[in-house]
Amino acid sequence: MIFIVAKFTVKPEWSDRWMDLTRDFTEATRQEPGNLWFDWSRSVDDPHQFVLVEAFQDDAAGSHVNSTHFSAAMKAMPQALVKTPEIISERIDAEGWGQMGEMTVPE
Repeated sequence: MIFIVAKFTVKPEWSDRWMDLTRDFTEATRQEPGNLWFDWSRSVDDPHQFVLVEAFQDDAAGSHVNSTHFSAAMKAMPQALVKTPEIISERIDAEGWGQMGEMTVPE
């Protein structure tokens, strides 16, 4: 799978509107064939930082980057950002989330 984590530092005046700005992009991406997940989180330390964790089947990321909703998001999102997002994008040998080996919760 292709596993991606991206950090977005948002201008303070956009922080409360960030999820509205990215909603169409998020919903469209989640509907793409080969998308495994596309999940936003907000930092508990910095209310202006959002982290996107996403994953695609190996052959699906190319069509994501070439989609019309990706292109539209790349044009709309920069107005709300303080700086260029930081990203880690790696092909990993996994098909999804596994259980944490260091901790188990009785069911």
